[in-house]
Amino acid sequence: MVSRGRRFVAARLAIAFEKSARRRRSGPGALIGSFIMADRVSLSIRLGGDLPAALRGELLACIQNEGLARDYDADAFTADDIPSDAPLSLYAHEVAWGRVDLLEGFCASHGLSYVRWSGGCAAPFGAERAVFNGAGEVRLFAADEDDRLVIDIDRVKRLGSHEAIMAYFAAGDMSVLPLRFLA
Repeated sequence: MVSRGRRFVAARLAIAFEKSARRRRSGPGALIGSFIMADRVSLSIRLGGDLPAALRGELLACIQNEGLARDYDADAFTADDIPSDAPLSLYAHEVAWGRVDLLEGFCASHGLSYVRWSGGCAAPFGAERAVFNGAGEVRLFAADEDDRLVIDIDRVKRLGSHEAIMAYFAAGDMSVLPLRFLA
């Protein structure tokens, strides 16, 4: 008999493969025969802000479609997992290219702030932190595998001063507001 955990992992992998097929038709992650090749890493995302209650189901569908859960290797996300008046923290392993485009697009279009960490993949890309304050552009920051911001000597030279370097780190260490549903 297959355990519940293994069935869940298999279902998450099937979702990830399906998402990858929709995203990439050529280049890295392109279809090779009937298999999809993608660089897969762990990911965490915290999101928050004010959202009309009517969009709660749409948010839930985005989270479930991305295969995210309340903790790494946890059961599938349900409506009961949405916190009341706290940021929503979500996790997953084996995320294609360390991106959850559907959820991030939902957040951007509805003004929800988020901070996403994605692990690195040996050669293709390093770990990163994406920060979105609910408006404007997503800012990307280099990070390590423990979600700590890192900076190289070239960026230090470009920033030029201690104050600018500290402002860079402050921008990458944004606090996420609680997720609240408005009537």
